[in-house]
Amino acid sequence: MGFSVNLQPRAKIEVGETASFTKTITETDVILFAGCTGDMNPFHINEEYARQMRFGRRIAHGMLVTGLISAVMGMKLPGPGTIYLHQELDFRNPVYIGDTITAVATVLHIREDKPVVTLSTNCYNQEGVLVVQGKAVVLVDQRPYTPREPGSAG
Repeated sequence: MGFSVNLQPRAKIEVGETASFTKTITETDVILFAGCTGDMNPFHINEEYARQMRFGRRIAHGMLVTGLISAVMGMKLPGPGTIYLHQELDFRNPVYIGDTITAVATVLHIREDKPVVTLSTNCYNQEGVLVVQGKAVVLVDQRPYTPREPGSAG
């Protein structure tokens, strides 16, 4: 199974521009994320434990959900060549296994002196409820790789 990605630089990014990415959070996603990160918090992986706690059932890892923001920015807006510089996040509501989450990135500001973009980064569940609210600052690097001489700085 293959996929295709447009790796061409964007001609222009404009304030107000928006892009989104939608995914249903699955049991497999949660277990793989727990294994990759080592975050075995029983809120995420133990149904009996989670049933007795605040949310009444298992919840997805917050950082798994916010990974969808990375997908929007790295693949759509600004797109390939995007490098995270900063991210602020507020977790507003739980995300349950089976929820369909839409991550939305909207351009708020573009620096004139550098290829640095500030975006609002929010995630909503299938009912339109805000689950994560954030803001990101990214570098849009479209320069080709140039090997450095051994011993050269940065």
